[in-house]
Amino acid sequence: MKPDSKPPRRSVLRQWLHAPGSLSRRLAALGDRFAVQTLRQGPARLHRREIEQLGHHARGRVWVREVLLRVDGLPMIWARSVAPRPSLAGPWRALLGLGSRPLADLLFKDPRVTRSPLRVEHLSHGSPLRERMLRQWFKANGHKPPHNMVWARSSIFHKHGAPLRVMEVFSPKLAGWKPPIGKQIAKDSTRH
Repeated sequence: MKPDSKPPRRSVLRQWLHAPGSLSRRLAALGDRFAVQTLRQGPARLHRREIEQLGHHARGRVWVREVLLRVDGLPMIWARSVAPRPSLAGPWRALLGLGSRPLADLLFKDPRVTRSPLRVEHLSHGSPLRERMLRQWFKANGHKPPHNMVWARSSIFHKHGAPLRVMEVFSPKLAGWKPPIGKQIAKDSTRH
């Protein structure tokens, strides 16, 4: 995975990559059913980009949560969240009980949580992180993701100084829908 200063040519996908706030709420506004499918949760190794972004927090053991975000059953996003293990006993302990709830429930409802600017990234073909996404996508769906599913964004959330890195890989199918804004995403939170 490598950062890329040139956003994808498809302007609608570019809008998704730069959309602020809760991605889960935007996705939920696209259909009747929004769901989070947990693929893996537990201790794991970090990838190079994660180590670079987390800095000294990347030392020692980390906790990883990998999920698919679905709209009306269709997988739209593969997401990976990484937190240093010590923060699970402190600021990020609620992550352990999140289950199939969106991570946004913890990130955007707590005023103590801050977010770094979004970084648009390109997942190189053959990179370990992209290969991981491909395997999990196939196992969960019975087919590979679109070949051109290479665009992602990442950011670091902080709570009481403890970082949580969130990366979201976007299906090119999202280029068919503009990201909902304003009142379009102000739906009842019980839907997601």
